[in-house]
Amino acid sequence: MPDIETVGIITKPNVPEAYQMVPQLIEWLQARKIEVRCDQETAAYTTLLAGLPRQQVPEGCDLVIVLGGDGTLLSAARAIGEHEIPLFPVNLGGLGFLTAITTSELFPELERAFRNEHRIGVRKLLEAEVVRDRTVIIRHYALNDVVLTKPALARMIDLDAWVDDQFMCAYKADGLIVSTPTGSTAYSLSAGGPIIFPRVPALCITPICPHMLTNRPVIVPETSVVQIVCGSKNQPVYLTIDGQIGEPLKEDDRVVCHSSRFALHLIRPPRMRFFDVLRQKLKWGER
Repeated sequence: MPDIETVGIITKPNVPEAYQMVPQLIEWLQARKIEVRCDQETAAYTTLLAGLPRQQVPEGCDLVIVLGGDGTLLSAARAIGEHEIPLFPVNLGGLGFLTAITTSELFPELERAFRNEHRIGVRKLLEAEVVRDRTVIIRHYALNDVVLTKPALARMIDLDAWVDDQFMCAYKADGLIVSTPTGSTAYSLSAGGPIIFPRVPALCITPICPHMLTNRPVIVPETSVVQIVCGSKNQPVYLTIDGQIGEPLKEDDRVVCHSSRFALHLIRPPRMRFFDVLRQKLKWGER
């Protein structure tokens, strides 16, 4: 990682602990002659800086610090998008699969990052396009997953899935998840999908409460293009990106998902490996 001259800060809103932490962090960075940019949520905790729209924070940054939980990290990952700036995640949230650095480790781990003594986990992004009448109308990046689902109180929906040029399945279900290995421990896991090691080059297609019990999760190569066509005539279908961005879909809309050429560069604490996180967060047995 090159010398760090500009750092962005993105923070979860309404966290009491952040009222003390954010000013301390800004002063710590400024004492080292580092320029600081922050989003509007971060600026609400301090009078030291004016906030920017979150999407503008990564511009010109050499590092982005996220103070929050996995939800805040997902939002920051989409804001970083094509910049591929290292992201330093500090857990101010709950479960925290991705935000593994604790608040007590913030400044020691930052010192390590500035000395290039850190590990970086490269997490591929998923790119999703909505095609309507042969025109791409929406394009999003996802770190975890792309989900097509029914809204509340609706019946099951009809979805046709294709992998590359092969027809895969006509689903009748509550929805369908296309997840990255990073997202395999999120919604897909709750829907019965497998846990995928982060470095495995794969995508997972997981049905949500399918009508046919033989419809099971399927893992396909990372190079695959997954296409899902909305077949429900009278039942609305909703597209969500990382559980945070939503778009209503129409009949015959085609959602095209493929692995992006961009990735999130996630700074990891040296003591915490993938299975350490699983044991801690999922309460797996210790020796």
